[in-house]
Amino acid sequence: MNEGAGAAGGNLLVFLHADTVLPETALVELEDFLSDSQRVWGRFDVRFDDASLAYRTIAKLMNWRSRVSGIATGDQALFVSRALYNDAGGFPNIELMEDVALSATLRRIQRPICLRSKVTTSARRWQSHGIVRTIFTMWCFRIAYFFGVSPARLRLIYDR
Repeated sequence: MNEGAGAAGGNLLVFLHADTVLPETALVELEDFLSDSQRVWGRFDVRFDDASLAYRTIAKLMNWRSRVSGIATGDQALFVSRALYNDAGGFPNIELMEDVALSATLRRIQRPICLRSKVTTSARRWQSHGIVRTIFTMWCFRIAYFFGVSPARLRLIYDR
């Protein structure tokens, strides 16, 4: 991601997972925020490509968690001005949780902008692993990372 940011030519960087799609209005919304300040970062709300009640509920809870915590992830299409990205030192060179780590650094500088327009992300992992197991796993990783378990160790567990 740092290499991509270095090769990019614009003043605003957008990082999203390969299975996440930006809303049609994304470029206009991002230009509006960048025009207000050269030091801006945030994320979009998320929805899944499965519109069932369970996935709509999960998405609402993910969006709420992100608003409260100030942490954004790649499935929410994290965006950041180049100036602020450089001030933060870019993504840390870790094997997992790099979006959480960058968000935490950026949050110490300023709170994120949380756009209400929605990116659409794949429910594939949730569908293949199960909703309860996926939620449990994601929270275990977040808690372990918070308490200092190394991203390299988490990556070994994740790959299993």
